[in-house]
Amino acid sequence: MRIGTGFDAHRFTEGCPLVLAGATIPFPYGLEGHSDADVICHALIDAIFGAAADGDIGTHFPDTDPKYQDILSLDLVVKTIAKLHQRAHKLVNVDLTVILEEPKIAPFRDEMLANLSGALGLDKDLIGLKATTTEGLGFTGRREGIAAQAVVLLDDSRAPSSV
Repeated sequence: MRIGTGFDAHRFTEGCPLVLAGATIPFPYGLEGHSDADVICHALIDAIFGAAADGDIGTHFPDTDPKYQDILSLDLVVKTIAKLHQRAHKLVNVDLTVILEEPKIAPFRDEMLANLSGALGLDKDLIGLKATTTEGLGFTGRREGIAAQAVVLLDDSRAPSSV
């Protein structure tokens, strides 16, 4: 078994939609980034690559490459899973925390879980997704942006079994 963690943060900006776990959430601000700046997907991708000891999101999908400009991060999750399977790793479960003061994500949780489940090829009951605030502290507390953390567990079928 292999464990990986990921973290991502983006600042709010005007003029683009807010996308979290592939769901477009009605809000006056979106997140600034090269892609759709979906912090949940970005943290998840880093956790997967970390568990596989295979670099990070910037290694595989650099923001200097124009083909990733405005790409849906959920599509990057699909590409990440394809790379994971090439290395004979199997995703076991994921746990995600989004850190924000607003907007509330509870009304969109089911859509977000369905999006993640489809992209990961993982049953929804193997995906933890929750939100928390920082009680007004830090950049998220000042409502300047959103952060996310991810933890994944991989089954490494390449590893020799121990007896």
